[in-house]
Amino acid sequence: MEKRGKSWLTELIAVVVIVLLLRAFVVQAYNIPSGSMKPTLLVGDFILVNKLVYRFSEPQRGDIIVFKWPVDPRIDFIKRIIGVPGDVVQVKDYQVYVNGKPLPIKLIGEEYEAGNRKLIYEETLPNGVKHKIALYENPIIPRRDVPATVVPPNSYFVMGDNRDNSEDSRYWGFVPRENIEGKAFVIYFSGDIPPLESTDVNIFTGFRQLFLAVLHPRLDRIGKPIIW
Repeated sequence: MEKRGKSWLTELIAVVVIVLLLRAFVVQAYNIPSGSMKPTLLVGDFILVNKLVYRFSEPQRGDIIVFKWPVDPRIDFIKRIIGVPGDVVQVKDYQVYVNGKPLPIKLIGEEYEAGNRKLIYEETLPNGVKHKIALYENPIIPRRDVPATVVPPNSYFVMGDNRDNSEDSRYWGFVPRENIEGKAFVIYFSGDIPPLESTDVNIFTGFRQLFLAVLHPRLDRIGKPIIW
């Protein structure tokens, strides 16, 4: 019995070590606390992030990345890469330009959110990545124009897909390469839960949000890939 107990303890320790190593170097789970990435990611989506991929390759336009917010590195943000080092990025009203060319957008639908009409477009990046963006008839935050600006070395220009409800590189600048934690690749669970403030995210609120999501699951989103 004592030998079996020691064996069980050894196996448990091994499992814990493996999980910690995977979390530190390979994959980590995050939950989406706000609507800045709608319609791609919703509040209550629980995602997995590949922390290993950028050890062997460089971030690309269109990647959805988790990174330490340059304003306060204790807080994690999630946005989409629009400009890579050397790109010239400009934003005028709702139109984004990369290297002097406007990103093509095509209206594909509309919906209402709290009585605010929201138009859904398909935007195409220079490398061919197509993704949805949302623009409100009455923007939630003031639209911020960005003059033609070169993305510095080892830096990235990021934006939320929910363009009128996302504080991103238009407001606080570029994301340094060393701040990037990984690339989002799948929604492993999802539930209809209330949003959080970015500063309200910690281990306890994370467990609470997951518990609420289990009570109100969105089964159609579970297992949905978010890579192109």
